[in-house]
Amino acid sequence: MLSAASATSDPPASPPPRPSRGPRFLQPLRMPLRARSWREAVYCLIGAPVGVAGAVLVLVLLALGLGFALSMVGAVLGLVLLALATVLARGLGAVHRELAGRLIGERTAPAPAFRAPPGLGLLGRVDARLRDGNAWRQVAYVLAKLPLALCGLYGVAWWVVGLANVASPVRWFVPGQRGSDGGLGLPTPLPFGGFPVVHSFGGALLGVVFGAVLLLIAPWLTRAVARVDIRLVRALLGPGAMAERVRDLEETRALAVDDSAALLRRLERDLHDGAQVRLVALALSLDMIKDKLAAGQAPDLGPVRRLVDGARENATAALTELRDLSRGLHPPVLDDGLPDALASLTSRSSVPVELTVEVSERPSPAIETIAYFCAAELLANVIKHSGAARATVSAVRRPDGTLRLRVGDDGHGGARSHPAGGLAGLRQRVRTVDGTLDLSSPEGGPTVVTVDLPPHA
Repeated sequence: MLSAASATSDPPASPPPRPSRGPRFLQPLRMPLRARSWREAVYCLIGAPVGVAGAVLVLVLLALGLGFALSMVGAVLGLVLLALATVLARGLGAVHRELAGRLIGERTAPAPAFRAPPGLGLLGRVDARLRDGNAWRQVAYVLAKLPLALCGLYGVAWWVVGLANVASPVRWFVPGQRGSDGGLGLPTPLPFGGFPVVHSFGGALLGVVFGAVLLLIAPWLTRAVARVDIRLVRALLGPGAMAERVRDLEETRALAVDDSAALLRRLERDLHDGAQVRLVALALSLDMIKDKLAAGQAPDLGPVRRLVDGARENATAALTELRDLSRGLHPPVLDDGLPDALASLTSRSSVPVELTVEVSERPSPAIETIAYFCAAELLANVIKHSGAARATVSAVRRPDGTLRLRVGDDGHGGARSHPAGGLAGLRQRVRTVDGTLDLSSPEGGPTVVTVDLPPHA
């Protein structure tokens, strides 16, 4: 279904399984060799000084600002310092967001930019800054980054010490790297965290084992820090749930307006090129019949019959086209509910379809219409592109009230979607009611398209 030749347009929701790279128990042994592990370590290393310095500066500004704001003399200066802390936090947040995007691939949309209302004086702009909730969220991130940066440095230290121990046999031959501890000869750290001194060549060999253990643990430490940091970046440096919701509503509203405009243009074109032409021809035929009948002599019935037959054909064709247009707006079969509509749709399919419908409570008419048209277009793609021997259609009402429509087939798979394709259009349509559409189509099949719709538009 929806093969590469079909008009669909997004990568599969569930990508094809990657080939196995060996036994599962050996996967942790490859952690130090993975590029992502090194990127996470570099992220912790570079982000630590920025995080520590930024947190200290913001803390100083906050402490001074609160101290002056609570005094009677320096209240204005204190408010200015607090506003400066929010400005600095915004700048630091942009730096951390850029580092996360470049080093570990965490692309987070920025929070909405601050825009002070026009015509405000200094105190008005300061007050507006202090009321900026997005800035205070970034202040919270900068302060939370301080302990996280120190944990990241601790994780990086494991990398450094582990690498130094693994290199112990080489360093044994480097002047100044030998020492004596009178013990087993294991490498020991110098004061203030310097490189470990190699006491004997045997100790250097043992140091390799010790360093390998550290390198197996170090990636997990830096990954844990990076994951916590990513969660904080998403929660505090992004636009926030409310801003995301507003933006999504703006996008879906624009999509709904565009979809309505396209529908009106299509109706106008179909009426102009179809039913209108038929009705004009019908009117001309009736005029010609009227002229023949209005003549003072008995008309020749042969031409009149032909004109009547042509008028009848045009009237029948116009009715058919108008009926098809009305079905395109709202199929009459939906008047009896979605189960009957899907049963009628699947019964006309040239590919055998197994239908399952479990809808205990009827959704709103708009949701039923979207579900029906999604099923119709997906089944059409099954017939045209999949090479499937059978298909399945299910419509189930989930416990949370969501209507889940699922269309699958046993075809050759490999479906992809394209920006101007049918699946992209379906995805836009379901987004207008806060629905989702997911495609899973590995090479060789099977293909499954899942549409989740709310119970009410």
